[in-house]
Amino acid sequence: MISDAELNPAAVEIGSFFPQSPEAVWGALTEPDLLERWLMRPTGFAASVGTHFLFEVHTQPPTEIACEVLAALPRERLTYSWVDLRAARPARWIVDWLVRPQGRGTRLLLTQTGFDIEDRRQKMTRNAMERGWKGSLARLREILDH
Repeated sequence: MISDAELNPAAVEIGSFFPQSPEAVWGALTEPDLLERWLMRPTGFAASVGTHFLFEVHTQPPTEIACEVLAALPRERLTYSWVDLRAARPARWIVDWLVRPQGRGTRLLLTQTGFDIEDRRQKMTRNAMERGWKGSLARLREILDH
């Protein structure tokens, strides 16, 4: 477990343990039908470097998150850029998923970077994203448990 002293205040860093195999966790990160069930609907997604895709958020007004896969090591790491196309001031963040076998399960570390915490809006966004990711990871756990 990562201690609070090691955390970067300008990043969202959340570690979770899942009793499922790294293959199962990787599938939930990379299979579009599973992604839609716990995160958002991806359009054009493939776990391949250079792939551009969109996450669609069905809100009013609808939101689209533009992404590009920056790293993809099967069952180990998935990294993509993240830009909210509808934001008044779009920022480019990096979302990184690190998948590691641990005992009879998997340790998953989510890191989202690129926040300027000196900017009040960015700091608020960072905090909101952290809450959102915690909710998404809870849904991921439900999906993997069934």
